[in-house]
Amino acid sequence: MHFQEWLRSLRSSSGLKGSESEDFWSLLPSLPLSSLSLSSLSLSPSSLLGLGALASLTAYWLVTRPRPMRPPCDLQAQSVAVNGDPCCRRSALLKDDSLLEFYYDDTRTAYDMFQRGLRIAGNGPCLGFRKPGQPYQWISYAEVAQQAHVLGSGLLAKGCQPNAQQFVGIFAQNRPEWMISELACYTYSMAVVPLYDTLGLEAMVHILNLAEISLVICDREEKAASLLENKEKGTTPKISCLVLFDDFGEALVERAKKCEVEVLKLEQLMDLGRKNLKDPVPPQPQDLAVVCFTSGTTGKPKGAMITHGNIASNTSSVIKILEGSFVIRQEDVSISYLPLAHMFERMIQVSMFCHGARVGFYQGDISLLMDDIKTLKPTFFPVVPRLLNRIYDKILGSVTSPFRRALLHYAVRRKQAELSSGVVRNNSLWDKLVFNRIQSNLGGNLRFALTASAPISTTVLSFLRATLGCLIFEGYGQTECTAGCTFSMPGDWSTGHVGAPLPCAMVKLVDIPDMNYYAKNGEGEICIWGPSVFRGYLRDPERTAEALDSDGWLHSGDVGQWLPNGTLRIVDRKKHIFKLAQGEYIAPEKIENVYMRCIPVLQVFVHGDSLQSYLIGIVVPDPEVFVDWAKDRGFVGSHEELCQNPDVKNAVLEDMKTVGKEAGLKSFEQVKDLYLHPETFTVANGLLTPTLKSRRTDIRRVFQEQISSMYSKTPI
Repeated sequence: MHFQEWLRSLRSSSGLKGSESEDFWSLLPSLPLSSLSLSSLSLSPSSLLGLGALASLTAYWLVTRPRPMRPPCDLQAQSVAVNGDPCCRRSALLKDDSLLEFYYDDTRTAYDMFQRGLRIAGNGPCLGFRKPGQPYQWISYAEVAQQAHVLGSGLLAKGCQPNAQQFVGIFAQNRPEWMISELACYTYSMAVVPLYDTLGLEAMVHILNLAEISLVICDREEKAASLLENKEKGTTPKISCLVLFDDFGEALVERAKKCEVEVLKLEQLMDLGRKNLKDPVPPQPQDLAVVCFTSGTTGKPKGAMITHGNIASNTSSVIKILEGSFVIRQEDVSISYLPLAHMFERMIQVSMFCHGARVGFYQGDISLLMDDIKTLKPTFFPVVPRLLNRIYDKILGSVTSPFRRALLHYAVRRKQAELSSGVVRNNSLWDKLVFNRIQSNLGGNLRFALTASAPISTTVLSFLRATLGCLIFEGYGQTECTAGCTFSMPGDWSTGHVGAPLPCAMVKLVDIPDMNYYAKNGEGEICIWGPSVFRGYLRDPERTAEALDSDGWLHSGDVGQWLPNGTLRIVDRKKHIFKLAQGEYIAPEKIENVYMRCIPVLQVFVHGDSLQSYLIGIVVPDPEVFVDWAKDRGFVGSHEELCQNPDVKNAVLEDMKTVGKEAGLKSFEQVKDLYLHPETFTVANGLLTPTLKSRRTDIRRVFQEQISSMYSKTPI
């Protein structure tokens, strides 16, 4: 047998497939051995040593080569038709149509879940915080439980009632005191109403009055002062007590006295609780846990009533899906920076607490987030697509030389080939040579990332799964179903869908005739039913009836499509559709998601009018790539100057049209003119909601002059 034939035989019998085979055999030296055969070899000691080394290398590779993740179900049948109806589906992980309400027998409320973590971790770290330039400091589970107990007793001493009809406002950024305050409420069955300043004055007043809130827990003096201003005007008569995390001046106390409001430090309320300590009054699954006011893109905020049972079922379903591939461990740590006023971040934290794991809070300044991540070294990373897009752009923008760019793309392809066979790892040759620095910038310990709240590009998701070397799941849902209703299946690293239904939810599609979507074709409005669906909107039967039909199905306003493997693809949006003058229906968010793939585009807002026959857009160019992109096309100037250059605008427009055509946009779905705006849409300037969705009404108002100007001339 010739030596090369022996090598081929060894290769074919090794069991290696695809990329792992190529990566291994590419490591073998290219030796001039084609003329040698094993029978004619004079096996010198050095030859024996070489063959022994080769055999050892082969054996080592066979033992240590990565194993593909075993999916929990058939990835070609991730959901099951309910009662034979292919339009209505539930998780393939369930034995029958009975939906999952809890995973552990002793975790049927959010309070139970923390108590389970307390039993696991005891004096182990729970909540982390840091000061600038310093390491994280940790508060133990036992300390958190003790502080929540005395704080809850303090709330009772100030007149709060230990039942789910008692609403307590929390008006603060993410920090340990936020979670301790929430747990204090749950210890005595009270419900939490999160507040956030980006709601605006009118919305804040609406919430405080609708929920009849008398006590609000704040972080800073400025927020307390804004609440006092409403009280002074007589617009929030119920407010009687403000509790602050941070120090405040005597002037605030005197101002509050004049309008009969008491101002306390958190420590004062806890001291009062110690003197009047009461036994816990734990909640029941049917009790309200939180009234989560959705920011909305139009109209007044709606208070989604979320029960402890809703939270338990939703969290339990994610635990169920991950049970064979990712078990949250006590040493796991999550970075908390997404708003606690929304359910996505809260559900992440409940999941961590349930397993005795840790949550570290960012410093409150988003510009310092990457430093916080490097210091904390999280294993769990909840993230929104906008941030993933920035990470993706940063990686590509940092690779300038042709050689490095070619090496990066080759390494990505090799890792993507592994992903396609079910292998997820961060210790491959490519991780060590190419991706190590990228992974180090996110702390170097990531095991799990979850993206939700908005669609993410398949290119970005596939690229980051390869470069970060960790599990990246995509979920879909909304506040009204507690957080998620679909979730990626472990082992399925394909893109272009949001996974299959969670075990707590049935998902069905219903006809939307106006948009030509029909359930019989596997398309329609996404509707959700199950124990994670909310109770309704607080004291708003009219809008509750719009969201929940008589059978309890939640109508999402999103348009979905069932794929052959039982996963769901989001294809459109029903809520923001409008007609053009010729009668064509337009779903602007779908078009915006397409245009976001353009290199120079950071943000885009698509606008149409029923009196007009074409679409226009407001585009915010990406400040990190726009100048170089324009320079490559012969345009020179600053970011602001380029935004004012009509030729640059036309170049951006042409690029958008090209991308739109490639994505299958119809002619009437393409914008015919646009305005380049140099400043980013942000939560602070009122053009984004706290969940980073466009405030469509506000954007139209701010850019009314530019919109009118574009419609006053013939489109390009």
